Amino acid sequence: MAGAAAWVGAALAGTSLGGCSKPQELMRVGSIVFPGYELMFLARERGLLDPRRVRLVEMLATTDTLRALASGQLEVGAMTLDEMMSARADGLDLRAVVVLDVSQGADVVMARPGITLEKLKGKRVAAEEGAMGAVMLSALLQAAQLEVHEIQKVPMTLDRSVAVFRSGKVDAVVTAEPWASQLEAQGAKRIFDSARIPGRIVDVLAVRADAMDECAAAIRTLVAAHFEARRYFAEQPVQAGAYMSARMQTPAHEVPGAYRGLSLPDVAENRRLLSPGGQLHATAQELQRVLFEAGLIRKIAPPGDLVDTRFLPA
Repeated sequence: MAGAAAWVGAALAGTSLGGCSKPQELMRVGSIVFPGYELMFLARERGLLDPRRVRLVEMLATTDTLRALASGQLEVGAMTLDEMMSARADGLDLRAVVVLDVSQGADVVMARPGITLEKLKGKRVAAEEGAMGAVMLSALLQAAQLEVHEIQKVPMTLDRSVAVFRSGKVDAVVTAEPWASQLEAQGAKRIFDSARIPGRIVDVLAVRADAMDECAAAIRTLVAAHFEARRYFAEQPVQAGAYMSARMQTPAHEVPGAYRGLSLPDVAENRRLLSPGGQLHATAQELQRVLFEAGLIRKIAPPGDLVDTRFLPA
């Protein structure tokens, strides 16, 4: 996320929040296509969200979500915790209100047949520019016992995972579901995944601190809708897949498989993860260290007001 400080600072200087303020009372939520974020869209498809109060905005990359949050075009965004910490380090005050998912193998490195961790040296590895790519790449290199200069890093965005791999210009791709399964179907092999770094890759729903009070009702509605969609997906995965298929560009019967390696915490687990001094705070500190060492943030700061649990259902 090179140059993030510049664009965040410039955007914050001229921001004007149009959402959740009278008479509009509309909260805008940015999200890329990713299984852990799709329960919000499932809720929308099932009529659980009033489009006059909550608008889900589809983004191509989380960097776009962060830019829109910084410029006041969004009030809420779905992102990884490391992306949230990077944005906070650059001056964008975000608070996590719910843990959407915890990656337990859903984030992966897919490689061409014959390429293993032991044969990664000198190879071309495609990864997102920014916090998420840095975390997975750091863990991959540690597992392969390599330094970053011993591979050729190729920048990309997650939605380009399959296209970049098909181009033949890279040997491995740092990606996630649903693209990982698509690559696997084309013969790519899984050489590393987030199961080897348990608890480090967490996705959250992050809200601008200066929008939380005015958007309180809309946030509460969105969080409740997420958990209701989670219940529906758990009980009727095939029917849920029919709603989710088009956006995920995955056949309905394959949608449940896209959640392989992804834990979807319930309300009780959210309360544990988000508790003061709990797992989320500890993970945030570890992620800051990785980001600092990668040169993506300038300093490591205490998490401070990292979370707000008042929007979780009773």
